[in-house]
Amino acid sequence: MKVLIVLTSHSELGNTGRKTGFWLEELAAPYYIFKDAGVEMVLASPAGGQPPLDPKSNEPASQTEATHRFEADVEATAQLAATVRLDSVQQADFDAVFYPGGHGPLWDLANDQHSIALIDAFIAANKPVALVCHAPGVLRDVKTAAGRPLVEGKQVTGFTNTEEDGVGLTEVVPFLVEDMLKANGGVYSKGADWGSYVLTDGLLITGQNPASSAEAAAVLVKRLA
Repeated sequence: MKVLIVLTSHSELGNTGRKTGFWLEELAAPYYIFKDAGVEMVLASPAGGQPPLDPKSNEPASQTEATHRFEADVEATAQLAATVRLDSVQQADFDAVFYPGGHGPLWDLANDQHSIALIDAFIAANKPVALVCHAPGVLRDVKTAAGRPLVEGKQVTGFTNTEEDGVGLTEVVPFLVEDMLKANGGVYSKGADWGSYVLTDGLLITGQNPASSAEAAAVLVKRLA
């Protein structure tokens, strides 16, 4: 089994002067779910190379067993430092694609034509697409073959409006994931804030927040098996 993991290259948190990027737990927990299941992984990002880490995701309150394991893993950190350019990868080389969140994807991957085309290609090839936390935001402009929003009529979840409010970024982000999924016709639902909540509908697997990343990855592995 071979999974493509797509990370953001965006590091600026709107006009706040603060930094953002990908959320460490949402890479680290799935990374080891995949690795321990014998899944081969390729990490990609729009710019290639080292993607920006959201510094808040590496504060003590956000660290987990998986993040500690990842940061001590020479092979994993070397792989992260050398992500391939997103425009160099093809759906045909993989069995599935996984998108970790963090706020960064709302600025770059949501608008990235290579990402949009890649998701289209995975769906057309009947291969699963999994996204957690803010990453379901990258589905905003993905359409079906009929030109309808991909999430229309699909059971989906993603970072909630109340969770965004909880981190004080409602007025900073370019759009709210929950609102976008609903506006695009998604059948949106959520669990408790900050608790694991994962939905599967056809080829789409979506997780609500950082706590959902391990479960979403495990669902994807089970699907591939």
